[in-house]
Amino acid sequence: MSGTTAMRENLRQMIAVLQAERQALAGLDLDAIMGCAQDKVALCGTLDECGPFVEASQIDEECRGLLDAARRLNEVNRQVRNLIAANVAARLDALTGSPALYNAPGNARAAYAYTGGRI
Repeated sequence: MSGTTAMRENLRQMIAVLQAERQALAGLDLDAIMGCAQDKVALCGTLDECGPFVEASQIDEECRGLLDAARRLNEVNRQVRNLIAANVAARLDALTGSPALYNAPGNARAAYAYTGGRI
């Protein structure tokens, strides 16, 4: 299998894992989230192995499109994870009746809420 063919197949698998991660995040399924995290790490290792054999000039349009799709899905999933974490922190603060110990200057939760509106 050539370097670009292997990369293309690995990128397709990465996109499938990122979509599964989004579903796991939506369902708050911790086991599935952890499984997706392990799959992503394994695929990153596999992609790293393909990398030295594929130069930037050899990457075709399909691979570039898959790379862009994977990058966008990963960014959306990162934002969703951050929104969930901010929501949990806000609920814990409400339960304890105390402000968060590690609040960033300004209101970080408001920034996440703003970001959430764009998803």
